[in-house]
Amino acid sequence: MMVSRYYHPALRQLTDQLRYSPMDRKLEQVDRAEQLLYALEAGRDYGYQDLCERITGYRPDKYPDLKIEDEVLRHDLRMFVEDLSASANVPVESAREPVLTVEDVSREFNVSTKTVDRWRKRGLVSRKFKFGNRSRVGFLASSVSRFVEDHADEIGRGTSFSQVSEDEREMIVRRARELARQGLQPSEVAQQIADEFERAAETVRYTLKRFDEQYPEHALFPDALESLSAEDRLEIHDLFKQGIAVADLATWFGRTRTSIYRIVTEVRAELLLGQKIDFMDSEEFHQPGAEDVILGPAPVVERKASRTKDPPGLPHYLASLYTVPLLTREEEQYYFRKMNYLKFKAVQLRESLDPRKPRAKELDALETLVEQAVQVKNFLIRSNLRLVVSIAKKHMTPTANFFEMVSDGNMSLFRAIEKFDYTKGNKFSTYATWAIMKNYARSIPTELTRRDRFRTGTEDVFMFSPEERGSQYEAESNNAQQHQVIMSILDQLDERERNIIVHRYGLERGSEPETLEQVGTRLGVTKERIRQIESRAMQKLRKIAVDEKLDIPGLE
Repeated sequence: MMVSRYYHPALRQLTDQLRYSPMDRKLEQVDRAEQLLYALEAGRDYGYQDLCERITGYRPDKYPDLKIEDEVLRHDLRMFVEDLSASANVPVESAREPVLTVEDVSREFNVSTKTVDRWRKRGLVSRKFKFGNRSRVGFLASSVSRFVEDHADEIGRGTSFSQVSEDEREMIVRRARELARQGLQPSEVAQQIADEFERAAETVRYTLKRFDEQYPEHALFPDALESLSAEDRLEIHDLFKQGIAVADLATWFGRTRTSIYRIVTEVRAELLLGQKIDFMDSEEFHQPGAEDVILGPAPVVERKASRTKDPPGLPHYLASLYTVPLLTREEEQYYFRKMNYLKFKAVQLRESLDPRKPRAKELDALETLVEQAVQVKNFLIRSNLRLVVSIAKKHMTPTANFFEMVSDGNMSLFRAIEKFDYTKGNKFSTYATWAIMKNYARSIPTELTRRDRFRTGTEDVFMFSPEERGSQYEAESNNAQQHQVIMSILDQLDERERNIIVHRYGLERGSEPETLEQVGTRLGVTKERIRQIESRAMQKLRKIAVDEKLDIPGLE
């Protein structure tokens, strides 16, 4: 199970909403978030609406009663600063002040890069900058100075990493043996000795590791190589996906390079084996030569040249859905059969894998089958989105939000595509219409009941009064235009990037069908890797927009 980098989902949603703002605006919001981080008071809870207003200058209507604890907020604001700065794609040469890399901080304070990583968790604010063609972590010089000033004692202990004398080494080994006999784990022993001897924990770990290697018959922790926890294995996999060198991972975790590669492959296999893959089975899948038939060319359908007229009053990005032609019954059969067959093949291949000795080639083939099935599903989604718009318009009420109705209907459409049994020969639009209307029949009365229960004497006045602020309309307009561009140039991305964009932001306004964790689970990678690929895909979309001279606010 993937765990979000954010402790609170509201802060993660805010980050996602601001990801497509203009670059100057994003940098301003990053600066505000960092200043807010320094101003937090211990033991105090902060209102979500106040936080949004201090960061963005705009006070939202959602979550009026939400309070966030200061410890949770400190962590999530650091994630906000790093993620939003990553989406800004600022070249390091353009930074307003000197930028230090992880290696620069490591050298300046004479500590390991792993210690710097721990400092980040303790409050050292990091940002993402473009170093050439790569996006890497960097620290503003002012942020480093602020952290050093606030954590002088911790910095002093960390910088004590130096050569250990022979006498001190003997004392460390003797003390480690005493603690090991008491049942303490290697990490606990290293930390306690580091505190007692005023040494960096890395120094102690390295000293003990060298002793065990030189004197295996007197090893302090002879079973250390067998005690790697599931969390450690997952961390190795995640760090490897983030681009950390295998040599560094081998040093940090006391393993050989070969074992690091093996662990990464095993964890990758575990994630793929744990991924849920549902499909509708059919006798066709088990027939000889099924693959050639099912994965063959799509049926050729003659369509009229005339284009369906857009319903009046729709925003441009919803009206653009009507450029996608409706599928015939034969085409629906072909694509639903293909999607389910690809999942069927993926499940077959997964069952044949040996989780103890997974092969990278087999894992690649499994990921390819899953990605191809997702591509077909995305095509079916695009081809049926106008159905959601049509049904949502029929169920509109004076107090309903049309875009929320469309968003809710889209989720019903996604589920309907997964549950539709094409083998019965029914038209999918009939099944999807029933599913969407059933969802509206349940959700609309529930929402009306909730509003009636908590309605005040003046709520109707505010509900039907005109909105005087222009910022919300401007933001919606920008998002609509961005969505149109993404829909029109989505096919220019590679398969994995297109899958992630469709699942994260695809085909609906204001929210995403799946979270980073859900997409990561689907593709068998970490949510951090999904975020990186998503950022890279958005960079490509921006470049394409510039090359094609598309005037799209927010994609400059």
